[in-house]
Amino acid sequence: MVIGFKDAAKLVGIMIIAFCAVMVCNMFLNFYIDLVQLEELIQPGPMQMLYEAQKINAQVTCGVTGGCLGVTSVVMLIFYVKHYIDTHRKNLGILKAMGYSNGRIAAHFWVFGLSVLIGAALGYVGGLMMLPSLYDMFGKEGMLPAREITIHLGLSFYLMILPAVLFGALAMGYAWFRLRQPVHCLLRDMPGKQKVKKHRKDSENTGLFLTELKHSTLKSKKALVFFIIFASFCFSAMTQMAFSMKELSSEVMAATILLIGLVLAYTTLLMSITTVITGNRKTIAIMRTFGYSRKECANALLGGYRGFSWIGFILGTFYQYGLLRVMVDVVYAGVENADGMMAVYEFDHLAFWISAAIFAVSYEILMYVYSEKIKKLSVKEIMLE
Repeated sequence: MVIGFKDAAKLVGIMIIAFCAVMVCNMFLNFYIDLVQLEELIQPGPMQMLYEAQKINAQVTCGVTGGCLGVTSVVMLIFYVKHYIDTHRKNLGILKAMGYSNGRIAAHFWVFGLSVLIGAALGYVGGLMMLPSLYDMFGKEGMLPAREITIHLGLSFYLMILPAVLFGALAMGYAWFRLRQPVHCLLRDMPGKQKVKKHRKDSENTGLFLTELKHSTLKSKKALVFFIIFASFCFSAMTQMAFSMKELSSEVMAATILLIGLVLAYTTLLMSITTVITGNRKTIAIMRTFGYSRKECANALLGGYRGFSWIGFILGTFYQYGLLRVMVDVVYAGVENADGMMAVYEFDHLAFWISAAIFAVSYEILMYVYSEKIKKLSVKEIMLE
């Protein structure tokens, strides 16, 4: 069995997350290493306070960004491996019946780590390209001693090679774990069908059936609930933070944060919705055969995620507010800017409502677009698969 390019292309979400994480970490780790080398030049007083604040800022940014996106990448990778095995159960069962061991089959999942390498490599290059703007932002108006940009190539191993190896090993290990089941279970393609029959038998009317289907979709796709929350979280946190960064930092930093947030949010959201529809193609075909409308199908399969999306949005609001309060009130406490003023941050109500309005409109547009795709699915093609 060979995992083809089409299967690897579905990992674009992991590539994008790896790109964003490595780009931010590469920028701030380069900056942090250069800051440490300037320690002997820093004189006690306000400059010392600013210097220590910048070091903590770089550490916190790398830790929060790398940690959050790293965990998300792991969850997404495990989800993709599980999804691939679930959708290729019969083929995998045939290979096991032919004598292929679990380890031999799982070894082919190394390609999942390749997606991390590609995203990390692009992120590393992107971080290097953003370094001049970062150094200008932190060193403007004599806030820090002048320093030429130094590219620390040693970071490439920790930000590109090591993550790719670890994620490749994780993919193969998890695939081996998921394949530890009898051949007949794989060949019978057991997941899913019994659940659909159960709900159909228990349903006494249309409303009950659609409600049961909505609940079963959420239960069977728990990982997608996480991705929906994460997508909404990124949109909320990054868009609102971008408004504040324009005042607290610079327009370049605000634009960077906004771009990263939107890319992460829409990529994760599109991946989640596409997976839901793809994984329920036969259910959609059955519902349409029995006369259910496009709206009823879309609401049953996608409607259950709407509440979780707003949970993610609220969490993102609290996150960005808490993070910026910590950065301003703790990290930069007592530090004056170039105008001799202390940095102050208050919750931006206007940014919140603008972000909420844009999120609501864009989310509903995506739901409508994908509900239209449900209408265009060919029942005949689905049933012949």
